Amino acid sequence: MSDPTAEVTHATAGGVAYLTLNRPEALNAITPAQRDRLITLLGEASADPSVRAVVLTGTGRGFCAGADLRGGGSSGERIAGDVARTIRQGAQRLIAAVLDCEKPVIAAVNGTAAGLGAQLALACDLVLAAESAKFIEVFVRRGLVPDGGGAYLLPRLIGPQRAKELMFFGDTVSAADAERLGLVNRVVPDEELEKTARDWAERLATGPTRALALTKQLVNASLDSDRTTAFAAEAAAQEINMTTEDAREGVASFVERRSPEYRGR
Repeated sequence: MSDPTAEVTHATAGGVAYLTLNRPEALNAITPAQRDRLITLLGEASADPSVRAVVLTGTGRGFCAGADLRGGGSSGERIAGDVARTIRQGAQRLIAAVLDCEKPVIAAVNGTAAGLGAQLALACDLVLAAESAKFIEVFVRRGLVPDGGGAYLLPRLIGPQRAKELMFFGDTVSAADAERLGLVNRVVPDEELEKTARDWAERLATGPTRALALTKQLVNASLDSDRTTAFAAEAAAQEINMTTEDAREGVASFVERRSPEYRGR
């Protein structure tokens, strides 16, 4: 039986939680146990005040080849509702864990991100891609509807026409094309991916953590909101944020003409 603690490694340094998919022989295709461990670790990162940013990456040639379809599939009779339940409790729950994480999450895409693996990367707040990275909305190749929130995430990132192109054809998108389309923030040489992700995460980890959490929440919610709702949410978020130590420190440092020292509280 596989060990999810070995297949998703977890380390914390400098206020950053590093979560690494570690099944390189399977291009980091996600098993149910791995998925559940990722969800748990993202929840723990949200709740732990010593964690102020998260980096998600993979080992080997692949970031994540999607859901592992080779193990655990039932050969018995399928009852109506089984598939929908599996999607809700599986892929959708994983993507929601990334979107709802209260700390900024950086995807360091080190290779192929296909299917659920592509959605996992694109759900992150910032996406760094190695030059060798590839993104594939592979579902249509298998005669499947995109899941893992693909039809929700992609139009919000690149618009409906581009999203349909990727999902209708299932073509491989290079890192350079992903950057051009707006799917990723930056493409870096393979050997610089780890350092760049660490630099970005450490920079985030010295920031006003609660303000970043509220900003993430505002931006994500704004994509589903009208202006009145978004403006009300913004005012409420700023009201909450002004009670934090970091907001007081930010204002004080400005008045005192010095660099702020945020503590994430």
